Amino acid sequence: MTSGGDSAGMNPAVKCAAEYSASLGYEPFLVYNGLKGLIDNEIKRASTVDLSEMMHRGGTLLRSSRSERFFDYKYRKIAHDNLEKHGISMLLVIGGDGSFRALHQFYNDFQIPFAGIPATIDNDIPGTDYCLGVDTALNMIRQNVDSIRDTAHSFNRAFVIEAMGRHCGYLAMASAVTSGADICIVPELEYDLNSIGDRLKQKQSEGNNFFIGIVAEGCNVSDYLTRWLKDSLHMDARLTILGHIQRGGSPTVRDRLMAYKFATAAVDSLHRGEPSNIITYQSGSFGRIPINEVTDSKPHSDKALLELCKPLCH
Repeated sequence: MTSGGDSAGMNPAVKCAAEYSASLGYEPFLVYNGLKGLIDNEIKRASTVDLSEMMHRGGTLLRSSRSERFFDYKYRKIAHDNLEKHGISMLLVIGGDGSFRALHQFYNDFQIPFAGIPATIDNDIPGTDYCLGVDTALNMIRQNVDSIRDTAHSFNRAFVIEAMGRHCGYLAMASAVTSGADICIVPELEYDLNSIGDRLKQKQSEGNNFFIGIVAEGCNVSDYLTRWLKDSLHMDARLTILGHIQRGGSPTVRDRLMAYKFATAAVDSLHRGEPSNIITYQSGSFGRIPINEVTDSKPHSDKALLELCKPLCH
């Protein structure tokens, strides 16, 4: 099943998990519409037809949802009974920490083992350096920033580009560094507009006629920064909010390959009889951690990336 916000890489992970588990002798099922589908019995046996179009498709073909009913034991019991009707004895969930918490509660209630694959473009799951969908989202941002740079240069404009990221600025930071942005504002770093203004004015005096700023949505400063650039630098400034295009798109090669590696590790964890692990990727290696290490921790920012972005905040 997939749950929470969609991200590219979910579909390849579903395909691999189903095919790999079948090769180990299991009978895989697909849960549609996330937690809601567990309650409403939107569950069917996986077929080759279901899996055949998954490799190149973005989002999640199983669809997703958020379910307030799942917080109620009565509805979790209904979900459990639905699984029993199908003979399902373990679950694999592809999603974020909210989905993992829900399945952990489900395990505590009914002792149905689960494994979790981190999938969120914010890249903010504690314990893992990478979540499915991040590379595809970064490439979507890169493509759009490159296009905006062309028109910024043509019209001597400053552009502020807002990337997703409520509490985590990973997308904005990685995009700012790799697109040659002049400004980066994220929740993790303090910024100084006076210092930024002095730096950009110096660039203007040296002949720079356009500027690019990338901002994480959680900072809530995109509109203000756009007005500030116009007033401080006396140039036309525009705001582009990328929004949900960052979640879509055909998964990149990296996300497809990572999906396969995450999925096989998750199935192996269940096959070994491990009850509630989250699959992780750290320092180039795949591993697993108990769910409580995810729910009881906060995500850690990439220190090297923070250092690269500091000059763009001052």
